[in-house]
Amino acid sequence: MRERSRNNIILEYGTYMLTFFASYIASLAGFYYLSGAILIGEALFLYAHWVRETGGLVELRALFTLAWVGGQGIACLQLSKLQTDWSYITWLCFFLIYAGFGIGYEWGQRYGKIEEKELEKNEKQAKRLFQCMIGLAVASVVCFAFEALKVGFIPLFSSEPHAYSYFHVSGVHYFTISCILIPAITILYVKVSNGISIINKLILAVTNIIAIAIPFLCVSRFQLLFAVGFAVVTYIIVNKKIRLRTMAILIVAVIPIYVILTVFRHHDVTYLNSIFEMKYEKMPIFVTQPYMYVANNFENFNCMVVQLTEHTWGIRMLFPVFALTGLKFIFPQLTSSAVYLTKPELTTLTMFYDAYYDFGIVGVFCVALIIGIAAKVLTRVVKNSKNPVAYLFYGQLAIYLGLAFFTTWFSNPTTWFWLILTGMMYWFVGYDESKKRNE
Repeated sequence: MRERSRNNIILEYGTYMLTFFASYIASLAGFYYLSGAILIGEALFLYAHWVRETGGLVELRALFTLAWVGGQGIACLQLSKLQTDWSYITWLCFFLIYAGFGIGYEWGQRYGKIEEKELEKNEKQAKRLFQCMIGLAVASVVCFAFEALKVGFIPLFSSEPHAYSYFHVSGVHYFTISCILIPAITILYVKVSNGISIINKLILAVTNIIAIAIPFLCVSRFQLLFAVGFAVVTYIIVNKKIRLRTMAILIVAVIPIYVILTVFRHHDVTYLNSIFEMKYEKMPIFVTQPYMYVANNFENFNCMVVQLTEHTWGIRMLFPVFALTGLKFIFPQLTSSAVYLTKPELTTLTMFYDAYYDFGIVGVFCVALIIGIAAKVLTRVVKNSKNPVAYLFYGQLAIYLGLAFFTTWFSNPTTWFWLILTGMMYWFVGYDESKKRNE
């Protein structure tokens, strides 16, 4: 290891340890604004440091730092009446999660410069990517129509505030929402294609409209933002940079759609304010809503730490296996554990909620360690891969790490369904018949 790199590590993780301890002391003293500001500042500093060092806006370690440390800082502000002082175990878990990820990411690190391969024009790969997009679009439309007929309504046209929660046919819904992968695949298709005919452009337009329309009809703001965010991350990875003007246009385009979906979900300002219970009752809703979508997830983690009476030893993290194999219907007791929340309506959790639920402090550290190792390995794989679908793996992990405060990504069956689907596309796009014949 080079001396410069060792010094960098001391700077990066040394400052984090100091700021974390300072934030903890400030919180104990009741200086919540100071406690939050310290961690938010540290998150921004480390994100800028790693972006400058790697030259990538979506470097996985930088995204995780911004989401986890910055999100924790936002929660420390305690702007809602629902928030309480955290248990010391909660603080310890949050510290070990970031430390575990950092250790995993640095494990076996070689500090020589990696020669990154550029995606080349490849008509065979372009053709197969195009087929993947058509297949996803057709499957999503068919499955959406089937679900609508089966449940008897479309969420967009329902008066039920939580209509999307009931718009599920088990096993089918995974395919319905897989259309959100299409915009990111479109970025890769354009990159490796030598030229796109008018007919193909029209088909591309239709498939991408489907990718936006289905989340809109489902009234799912998350799926809509995931589709756009995934495409943006993929674009940045493939093209190395993105103009600020382009970013601004995307944000401006998504905001009105997000607002419209909020209206159609019948979540007016009065309703949301009654749920969020902000200390400052006149807080604008465009500040309140994103704040609570970040902060309350950390509060739910603390609720679980304080109220949990026994660990489940892997049952919760194995839920994707039970769901994707149908075992949850045969053994419903496998999925019957309680979920500890500050309020029934606020159900989002952090990435590590189930890890603590299953194995406690050791669990959150080990899971963070594994995710850190996976992030580093995937970074190296993408830089050396000629298969464009490798960028889809990176893009998905970037989204999950960038929203580490949001939900239990890796004990969510949809996450693994998308990863399996991406693996199938990776094989399909990269499969070379000529090499197979020569073996």
